[in-house]
Amino acid sequence: MAEFRERPYSQFNFLVSWDGLNAQGVTAGFQEVSGLGMEINVAEYRAGNFRDNAPLKVTGTYKVPDVTLKRGVLGALDLYQWLDQIRNGSQDARRTVTIELQDEAHTGTVLTWKLMEARPMKYTGPSLNGKGNDLAIEELVLSCERIELA
Repeated sequence: MAEFRERPYSQFNFLVSWDGLNAQGVTAGFQEVSGLGMEINVAEYRAGNFRDNAPLKVTGTYKVPDVTLKRGVLGALDLYQWLDQIRNGSQDARRTVTIELQDEAHTGTVLTWKLMEARPMKYTGPSLNGKGNDLAIEELVLSCERIELA
């Protein structure tokens, strides 16, 4: 449930979960979530006999952008296994992914995004460099049909 307050919440306390992925587990420890949003297409229409020279705006379809999750490489195969289920044509592999923004004390959820009928569409492994000292980060891009906020 959304919890309103006067000043904005911080962006760095969040939980990610779906069937088979516990939000409190180490494999759900994502570093970054990006791409949450929605776009509603608007069509313009104007009949030649309209008195106003401006067109009407007619609400059309909507689309949800792809959502990207990033986490450090832990040696877990859960993201690959989910991607593999989709690659092999399993319609049962679509999930509801829940992203919960937490308050600063980590005691409650202040806003929740639900990605409905989400499925992985791209996996990117880490960039490896023998001279670097950055962490190995893997990335999973999800395609979903609808985003709901609560």
